[in-house]
Amino acid sequence: MSVPSRRSAGFTLIEIMAVVIIIGLLSGLVGLAVFGRVGESRVSIARTQMKTIENALELYRMDNSTYPSSEQGLEALISRPATPPEPRRYNPEGYLSGREVPRDPWDEPYQYQAPGQHNPRGFDIWSLGADRSPGGTGENADIGNWDDSQT
Repeated sequence: MSVPSRRSAGFTLIEIMAVVIIIGLLSGLVGLAVFGRVGESRVSIARTQMKTIENALELYRMDNSTYPSSEQGLEALISRPATPPEPRRYNPEGYLSGREVPRDPWDEPYQYQAPGQHNPRGFDIWSLGADRSPGGTGENADIGNWDDSQT
């Protein structure tokens, strides 16, 4: 019987270090690719939420012949407004499921203005983006329901 040599019995420290370094580099590259997509997905979520709010506003208008005023805000979609113009046939269940106005993906309230300045539909809904301030580019850009290239 032959006895295995000491050299072939396991991995050397250099080999183990090389594997650990390669795994670390690959993890870093994958991490960068994934984190780069987080901003894009948040923008997509904001657009989807704004579509849901738009649909609720259309239902509100169908029942009450007008959109909520800027002063009444999006809260009019979950509880009957007490300020003029008071709704004629307000749905007692509200217009948003869960009876809650969603917040944007950066945990800020959506902005609402009626009549709108940008959207010919009669109202503007927008998020200020990741930087939470007007303007910006990329993930920091405002996201509004008036830009057809965003939908």
